[in-house]
Amino acid sequence: MKRRVIIVTDGDEYAHKAIAYVAHEIGGRCISQSQGNPTKASGKQLVEWVHDTPHDPVFVMFDDSGYTGEGYGERAMRYVAKHPSIEVIGALAVASNSHHYEWSRVDVSIDRFGELSHYGVDKYGLPDLEEGRINGDTVSILEDLNIPIVVGIGDIGKMARQDDVSKGSPITRQAVELILERSGFQ
Repeated sequence: MKRRVIIVTDGDEYAHKAIAYVAHEIGGRCISQSQGNPTKASGKQLVEWVHDTPHDPVFVMFDDSGYTGEGYGERAMRYVAKHPSIEVIGALAVASNSHHYEWSRVDVSIDRFGELSHYGVDKYGLPDLEEGRINGDTVSILEDLNIPIVVGIGDIGKMARQDDVSKGSPITRQAVELILERSGFQ
């Protein structure tokens, strides 16, 4: 049976706290060992940890720490997403102040006020000017992975404190619920 995974393109401490909180609230699991800036775990290790978790969906974080091109986080993401025992049901494409102009297509974005949009968002969760596109450090590989739904989101756990874990990370939770709804996850 394939394990259902949600990819998160951020791995810093704030993202980890928010993702772990939301995963617990919805009955899923977060691979805490995937936290890191950059990602330190290999794709093979991450797949093993996914299979060790008791519940789906499983959240796996990937981060390139601003590395230009395909970095370690993106290589690990490719391995996990293409593994035959994994079904990626969606991705949270996290915006950053990328100076390398890496970007990805998004199906929908959610701003820091909880509004859905066909435009991208920036790191602060504010609407961007580009339709269907987000800039970030670890997002360019998403184009190659055939993920059913990619949700653009600002910096998880932050966004001018609108997504703070002390508030229940409401923007992250809304984005995750959108992935679960559109994937038909029960």
